[in-house]
Amino acid sequence: MSILILIYILNYIDRNNAAAARLRGFQSDLNLTDNQFATVLSILYVGYFLMQVPSNIYLNHAGKPSVYLPSCMVIWGLVSMATGLMKDYFGVLCARFLLGFVEAAFYPGALFLISRWYKRSELSHRMAYLSCGSLISNAFGALIASGILNVMDGVMGFTAWRWLFFVEGGITVIVALIAISILPDFPETTTGWLTQEEKDLAIQRLAEDSIQHDKHGPPATMFSGLNLAMRDGKVWALALGMIPLVVSVSFHAYFPTLASTLGFNPTISLMLCAPPWLFATFFVLYITRLSDRHGERFSYIVFSLSIGIVGFLMSILTMNIAWRYLSLFFMTSSYGGFACMLAWASSSVSHPPAKRAVALAFINCVSQLGNILGSFAWPTAWGPSYRSSYLLCIASGVMTILFSIQFRKHLLKLNAQEEARERSLGGEDRGYRYML
Repeated sequence: MSILILIYILNYIDRNNAAAARLRGFQSDLNLTDNQFATVLSILYVGYFLMQVPSNIYLNHAGKPSVYLPSCMVIWGLVSMATGLMKDYFGVLCARFLLGFVEAAFYPGALFLISRWYKRSELSHRMAYLSCGSLISNAFGALIASGILNVMDGVMGFTAWRWLFFVEGGITVIVALIAISILPDFPETTTGWLTQEEKDLAIQRLAEDSIQHDKHGPPATMFSGLNLAMRDGKVWALALGMIPLVVSVSFHAYFPTLASTLGFNPTISLMLCAPPWLFATFFVLYITRLSDRHGERFSYIVFSLSIGIVGFLMSILTMNIAWRYLSLFFMTSSYGGFACMLAWASSSVSHPPAKRAVALAFINCVSQLGNILGSFAWPTAWGPSYRSSYLLCIASGVMTILFSIQFRKHLLKLNAQEEARERSLGGEDRGYRYML
């Protein structure tokens, strides 16, 4: 897990460094309008959208995440470094699109890899550990960016924001080369660190948890997995339900800008970004552990999003510096709902593995429409209060809660149907039930 978390931290740092670079001339040096800057942010998710499903289909087919994921990581690190060389809107737009296209392999691939090792009751806080990589990256990425932007300006003739891309992309490449020897493969394909008996145990424990049903028939091919996923209404419902959730947390891409509205200089603004994300990291780990312990997702999703909505309301109602800074802590709590929703998706679309690979990628893929929309939700014309942006986040959070209520009702209905079927057959063993 630790290497996956580290990779995800770098994945998010490379994705979001444009927000920090904006404070030190990225937008002005490239002569970007607000709409063009928003397009530079959102075009990444277009590439992300296009590649996720094909990537996970290939990953399930190849069975070698230890090679595939680090290879993609090397490429996106090089693309991130190249972004620092761009001199106009078209160049940076192409670089950001390619960055999203290659980065798309990691997150759904990592979710799929985790789901091939852990049972349903173990998934939520493991996925939370991974999701916390994005939160940690927002915290420490801001601190790293603050240091680079202060120290490297003018070195070798490059402005500080260009060095931000060079340094962070270079770190990604180095870690990728190390990860090849550390990342595991799937239980069936991993070699070197498990005995055959241990591999059989890893496979059997998932089969008993009813996550993998390969023992009930031949393994699904990558194309049959695609067919199964696209015919499952739960996959489409979760994919569409994730869109407003992603919009509600779109503030992450503009977090340095929101911190700068408190009235401090760029260096202090970047440093102020760290504490709210550190708080979010601990909150997400705590809330997802409770979710796993009680075997429930719905109530923890609603609780987390409700705290986030309180934070948005605080920022709408006051311009007081202390209260607005406190509101940033509340906003980041929404990520508890995000982590629980991902775990809910994984446990609700559980078998066979080929189907789950496509389903997780498709859900995450469609959810990126929320990032594309969210990129345009924070124009400078709406600042410094950004009340319209916060209202949009509130509406999106409420939509997610309403979706969660309906999805829970649907799963209750499916569980009741399964219980009725078992009673009609006279069986005593309690079979598979969806987690609510």
